[in-house]
Amino acid sequence: MASAFAHALLAYTVGKAYPRKEQLWKFSLLGAFCAVFPDADVIMFKLGVPYEHVLGHRGFSHSLAFALLLGLLVTRLFYRSTRLISSRGLLLVLYFFLCTASHSLLDAMTSGGLGVAVFSPFDNGRYFLPWRPIQVSPIGVGRFFTQKGVDVIESELIYVGLPCLCLGVFMWLIRKVVQR
Repeated sequence: MASAFAHALLAYTVGKAYPRKEQLWKFSLLGAFCAVFPDADVIMFKLGVPYEHVLGHRGFSHSLAFALLLGLLVTRLFYRSTRLISSRGLLLVLYFFLCTASHSLLDAMTSGGLGVAVFSPFDNGRYFLPWRPIQVSPIGVGRFFTQKGVDVIESELIYVGLPCLCLGVFMWLIRKVVQR
């Protein structure tokens, strides 16, 4: 898996494409939550669920169906005054969906694991992207503060951080041009 830092950074960057009135702390924090939440499935290891099981690590919680469900749930719970079937409601659902789905994208670009069940529950196959430059992050906080963790951060700075920075600068320039 990519680290929580990379997942949250990508969600924050995606949020910068939204109107400034939406870019409040709640919006950004919920986006980061959605981007990181799929890895809560590691608790299944403690419950004896094998990695390759549909409910195991990188299983259903990493699917597009789960991303949509979480996007709907977060919008419903935290934006109660906004109707889901409104332009704002749909944009919020889309944002939280994209943040959650971005988790699977980054994990499918990592160098380890068994793949990602992107299409679960309809297809429980595990998939990687053909290009996998991100070093897989160790599971557990203690293991992250080792040389392996440093290697992960280095690869994420290059393959997640730099593209996010470029996208952020690009969106900033577009806003400047549109304002004129």
